[in-house]
Amino acid sequence: MIFAGIDIGSTTTEVVLLDENKKILATSQVLTGFALEEAAEKAFAICCEQVGCTRADILYSVSTGYGRELVLAEFADEQYTEIACHAKGANYWFPEARGVIDIGGQDSKAIAINDVGGITGFAMNDKCAAGTGRFLDVMAGIMGLDVGEMGRQSLLATKPVLVSSICTVFAESEVISLLSKKGTDPHDIMAGIHESVVRRVNMLVQKAQLIPPIVMSGGVAKNAGVVKAFEDVLKTKILIPEDPQSIGALGAAILARNKYFSKNNLN
Repeated sequence: MIFAGIDIGSTTTEVVLLDENKKILATSQVLTGFALEEAAEKAFAICCEQVGCTRADILYSVSTGYGRELVLAEFADEQYTEIACHAKGANYWFPEARGVIDIGGQDSKAIAINDVGGITGFAMNDKCAAGTGRFLDVMAGIMGLDVGEMGRQSLLATKPVLVSSICTVFAESEVISLLSKKGTDPHDIMAGIHESVVRRVNMLVQKAQLIPPIVMSGGVAKNAGVVKAFEDVLKTKILIPEDPQSIGALGAAILARNKYFSKNNLN
């Protein structure tokens, strides 16, 4: 029995295949680009090749992410919100978790969950690029690094610089100005960039009333600088799943499996 979850994000598309016992059979990740259907097709093909199955072998599938509606008819039986899927995916890896922080390419979310991955509260920012993966991409570009390397190098900071602008465009100018100042350590600027993101997302964390243990999902969870900044602010260890970028697709696959079992009166 094979079930699928597909998360079509603004930057990447992930697919996860599960069996009836919720064992992960395959995962894939491709760039979304402008052709969402092609990205979904490619991601499914990669997973099916790993398992040795076809899409016809998949009993039930769920889509999530910003492109979930556009591929609903062809690739999924139904859709769920990213919030519901990230809650289920985080619970899969960490049943003890009571909060999820997800920083996506275009939005950020703080989700309070219970012991079965049910949602008890949430807060979301989808109106401004500040505090998102896109913000970090822009800042890393200024530093001449990729986001992951910027995260690693920021750990060398000794005195993080305050990046105060609340708009990505103005923050970009602010960082360029900081780099031009003689004697300013670039590592301190990088740490300041990460702290800027965390300040914005922490407002969501407080609004949603998250309590530890807290899981971080999404590609930004691979950024060591952001994780450290969160741990410093929240005074707790942040839990990172094995593959944080596939958490939405994993949660979607779990919901697909549960829905199929419910519809067919299976245990």
